Amino acid sequence: MGEAVQRRFTVLTAVVAALGMTATLSGCGEDSGTGDVTLKLVAADYGTSAANSSEKYWSGLVAGFEKANPGIKVEVNVLSWKDVDRKVAEMVKEGKAPDIAQIGAYADFAKADKLYSVDQMVSIRTQANFLPSLTDAGKVDGTLYGLPFVASTRLLFYNENLFDQAGLKAPKTWDDIQSGAAALKAQGVKYPFALPLGQEEAQAETMMWLLSNSGGYVDDVGLYDIDSAQNIATFTWLRDNLVGKGLTGPVAPGELDRAKAFEAFTKGEVGMLNGHPTLMEEAEAKGVKVGMVPLPGAEGPTKGSMGVADWMMGFKQNGNRQAIGKFFDYAYSDENVLAFADEYDLLPVTGSASAEMETDNKHVKLREFLAALPNSQLPPFGKTSWATVSESVKKNIGEAVAPGGSPERVLGSIASEATRAESAE
Repeated sequence: MGEAVQRRFTVLTAVVAALGMTATLSGCGEDSGTGDVTLKLVAADYGTSAANSSEKYWSGLVAGFEKANPGIKVEVNVLSWKDVDRKVAEMVKEGKAPDIAQIGAYADFAKADKLYSVDQMVSIRTQANFLPSLTDAGKVDGTLYGLPFVASTRLLFYNENLFDQAGLKAPKTWDDIQSGAAALKAQGVKYPFALPLGQEEAQAETMMWLLSNSGGYVDDVGLYDIDSAQNIATFTWLRDNLVGKGLTGPVAPGELDRAKAFEAFTKGEVGMLNGHPTLMEEAEAKGVKVGMVPLPGAEGPTKGSMGVADWMMGFKQNGNRQAIGKFFDYAYSDENVLAFADEYDLLPVTGSASAEMETDNKHVKLREFLAALPNSQLPPFGKTSWATVSESVKKNIGEAVAPGGSPERVLGSIASEATRAESAE
C-alpha cells in the first residue's frame, strides 16, 4: 500500500499553517456544530513528480466541497510518503492534531482514543458502500476507525518477450518459478526473479510469499503466527531454490528495494517479480509486454492475493465531527473515488465505484486486480503492534534467505518481537 500498496494535494504553501492550529478552528469539545470551520487535512503524495502530485487532486476536490458547503474551509498539506506518517504522529503528540489525515496507519491513534469512529462521522450510505474486506481491516476491537482511501492487490508479473525467447509459459507453481528462472538465467537475463526484501517494502513481499504456502502473519483467529511451519518452509524454499541457485540477480534480496526492482523491470532486465497496477502501466509505457498471473504456490496458484490499503481518519481534538463527516461523504462520491484511482492506476475502495470501473473498457487491464480485491488478505492493520512488527520484517527478513541464513531463527526472532509488542498494547 505502500506498497501497495504503493502506494497517489494549493497546498504546499499551507505547510506551515497546517502544522499549527489557528484561530479559525471552531474550538475543542465533542462537536461545535455551529459557525465557520476550517478543517486541516494532511495527506500523502502518490505522485512521482510535480506534474502528477496529489496536490492537484486535493485542490480540485476541496474547491468543489467548499462550493457545496459554505462555511467550511479545508486547508491541505501534502507530504511525501517518507514523512507523512511520522509528521502526523508528531503533530498528535504535540497536541496539534489535524482534523483529517490520509496516511498509512490508524490503529495507534484509535487505541489512544484520538479518533472519531466512522459511524460518528459519515452517513450510513457512505459507510455501507465500502468493500467489506477493506473495512474489516479498518477496525480496532470491532469498531471501524480507518476509512479505506485507496487499495491495490498484487500479482506475479513476467516479461512476455523474455519468456517467449526462453520458450516458457506462465508459471503456476514454485517449481515453475525455479525452472523458469533457471532458463532465463541461461538466456542472460540480469534478474531472472527479482526478490526485493530490502527495507522499502519487505513486509509486503514477505506476506505475498507466506500466502503462497497457505501461511501468513496471523492465524485464522487473528493471532500472530509468524514462525509457523509453513512460513519457515516458504523461506527455506526461497533460500535454497532461488537465492541459493543464483536466480535472483546481482543484488542480494535483503539489499534490493522494491523501487529498484520495479525500475529494472521497466528496463527489461527482470524476468519475473511481484507487482501492482502502477508498475504495469509504467512498464508497458516503456515497451515491456507484461504478463500477469496469481502468485504461484507450492502446489498451484495462490488462492487469495495480498491486498493493500491506505487510510483516512478523523481526529477528535478540534471538535469538528460534523464538518469532517460532510467532507468524507463528499470525498467518497464515485466521481472523486474514481478520479484518484484513475490518476494513479489504483483500485477504488467502494462497491459502486468498483462496479463502474469494472464495466468501463478503459480499465480493462485492471480487471484482474479488481477481481482479486474482494478475496484479498490485508496485513493486520488493526493491531497497534503491526507497525513494530512490520519494521522488524523490513530490517531482518533478508537474512532468512542469505547464504547460510536460518529462516527458523529469523522468523522466530520476528515472532518474539511481535509477542512483546502485543503484550505492550
